[in-house]
Amino acid sequence: MGTFLAVVISFVPFPGARVIAGMVDAMLALPSFLVALSFTFVYGSAGVLGALVGDSGFLTTPWAVILAEITFYTPFVMRPLLGAMGQIPRVQLDVAASLGGGPWRVLRQVVLPEVKPALAAGGGLTLLLTLNEFGIVLFLGARDTTTLPMLVHTKGIVMFDYPGACVIAVVQVVLSIGLYVAMRAVLTRQGGRRAALD
Repeated sequence: MGTFLAVVISFVPFPGARVIAGMVDAMLALPSFLVALSFTFVYGSAGVLGALVGDSGFLTTPWAVILAEITFYTPFVMRPLLGAMGQIPRVQLDVAASLGGGPWRVLRQVVLPEVKPALAAGGGLTLLLTLNEFGIVLFLGARDTTTLPMLVHTKGIVMFDYPGACVIAVVQVVLSIGLYVAMRAVLTRQGGRRAALD
């Protein structure tokens, strides 16, 4: 979703593209709990989506949580991509098009390889942030959705099982650090290959 929206904002001329890019920056600047709270008015039972689907129970399912997570984390993917796409010389795209490359081919063979590090950075950041997010699940009231942060919260705050909460928290910390180290290794390897090609 973030890649598609970044491509549209960067390369499809339409009025209001700069306003939408500014809204992406504003979403990143807002406190995460405030955005999660706003989801109750969009995805909650009394919200916009609740009015459309009625009381079907959808809003307390994992699918509602996934939809809210996509909405919340899309700007984290878009911002690095918008920056990287803004650095691609327009002449490079024009030359690729003049050599017979259609829009999809130019996107696939010129744009996406150029922005691959930004896409990896945005995707990795999003993955790390979703591992530590429980506000969206908490505010939506999706009791049937179990995540590691919700397990820590439930064990520690609700059940007063502090040793169990600590074990789950340590697993979450190790998982987060492991993913961060793997992401850095991949980005460093890609940077080394890029330097070797240059």
